[in-house]
Amino acid sequence: MKSTPLFLPLLLAFAPAVHAEVKLHALFSPGAVLQRDQPVPIWGTAADGEKVTVTIAGQTETTIAKDGRWEVKLKPLKVGPPLTLQVEGTNKIEVKDILVGEVWLCSGQSNMAFTLNRADIGAEAAAASENPNIRLFTVPMNAQDEPQRDVRGKWVPCNPQTSPTFSAVGYFFGRDLQKALGVPVGLINSSVGGTPAQAWTGKPALEATEAGKVHLANQVTLVAGAAKAEEVYKKQQEEYQAKLAEAKAAKQLAPKPPREPGYRGKNRPACLYNGMIAPLAPYAIRGAIWYQGEANSGTPDNYRQLLPVMIKNWRADFNPNLTFLLVQLAPYDRPAQEAWAYFRDTQRRIALETPNTGLAAIPDAGNPTDIHPTHKEPAGQRLALAAQAIAYGKKITWSGPAYKSASFAKGKATLTFDQVGQGLVAKNGDLTGFLIAGEDQKFVPATAAIGQGGQIEVSNPEVKEPKAVRYAWKNMPDGNLWNKEGLPASPFRTDDWPAPAPARSIVRPAAKPAAATPQVEAKK
Repeated sequence: MKSTPLFLPLLLAFAPAVHAEVKLHALFSPGAVLQRDQPVPIWGTAADGEKVTVTIAGQTETTIAKDGRWEVKLKPLKVGPPLTLQVEGTNKIEVKDILVGEVWLCSGQSNMAFTLNRADIGAEAAAASENPNIRLFTVPMNAQDEPQRDVRGKWVPCNPQTSPTFSAVGYFFGRDLQKALGVPVGLINSSVGGTPAQAWTGKPALEATEAGKVHLANQVTLVAGAAKAEEVYKKQQEEYQAKLAEAKAAKQLAPKPPREPGYRGKNRPACLYNGMIAPLAPYAIRGAIWYQGEANSGTPDNYRQLLPVMIKNWRADFNPNLTFLLVQLAPYDRPAQEAWAYFRDTQRRIALETPNTGLAAIPDAGNPTDIHPTHKEPAGQRLALAAQAIAYGKKITWSGPAYKSASFAKGKATLTFDQVGQGLVAKNGDLTGFLIAGEDQKFVPATAAIGQGGQIEVSNPEVKEPKAVRYAWKNMPDGNLWNKEGLPASPFRTDDWPAPAPARSIVRPAAKPAAATPQVEAKK
């Protein structure tokens, strides 16, 4: 009989197990909210060939793991008492306190990432935020070159301890939506400051459109200069460390660290999609709220193609009927006085031209000297109104007056609007913020008045044959057109004349829209 080598037990101890433990994706953690009235995918990881059984709410589904992953799809669930999710393979998992309700993804750049504790009424709002029917999940920043399978994070109930560090816009949106619907609401915050839309879009989607190819080509150029960029970055790091030491010795504020080279930073195409959107799919969600655009504001025509591509990409991942709601950029006094005006109009047109999409205008919630205004409640409130109309079919006035059409005759322009509600209002006096132009495309201030049937007549005696009207056409909008429901009109233009530099984009729209794009309400 041969003796057993002394080191064999050690080898066996460190040998990989024949069966890997069954695990759930991080989204299926205690306190989760599952989307009601839709098929519900549930998934995780396990060894290939592992049999996995999932049980919840009287349903049981079994599958076999393949390529290290397993997934089952449950029949639609209904709102009710908290549920327990059970998963069994070689091991057993039990996840308690799961609710069924409405799930929304909150994404974008810094103004979505902006936390409640930094908002102007953040302390007051957080103190009143206790609501076990609102659950919060925050995805940590994770830029990756390839799509990931999972994220870090956990669901937490909304309360004065958890809400302060959650997205302010996301919180105000969820608060109002939960109150309006009376069902549990789950909010997934996946946002990163200073990031462009191309970083949130998958590479195959970018490759399929000219607007996306531009960004991919730019990335190739950056990668080609990687060695030089790293050399510069190394020198900047050395200078930063020296200044940091000096600041500490002098007990002064720390200097800002240098930015990573662009080719490997958080702005590179598809990297945030790979690390922070793709691994969330195919979690069942109703919609997404999106506050982003500052990083793309210099190229509105490119964004006109790019954002619809991103929306289509997300709908393919999560839900073909995903409701997508975007926040129009807030007032901010940029050096180029019309740059953001063109971009806001691009956002407005994207919302009009893309099905099941809406816009929350916030011309009253900006700051001339701060790109991150602290007044975040209006954005969340107006997103919640848009969601009620577009995602849930409520017959309400969900936005301010929305430009519909224009006609020109007898030296004046006559404008019509959707979302008039109980009537148009010139807030705090006569209508302001209107410009008018003739064939020469030179805009001058105009007189505007609310006429019969909610129309607005615009004119200037100097413009004998007007051809176009613009409203609130500044980086800091100056218009005062509202409806009686207390909602402001979005800045708009009736023309489609090319933007001058620096607002001109690197890519023109794929299809030139009509001069007066009609407003479409709550499209499905």
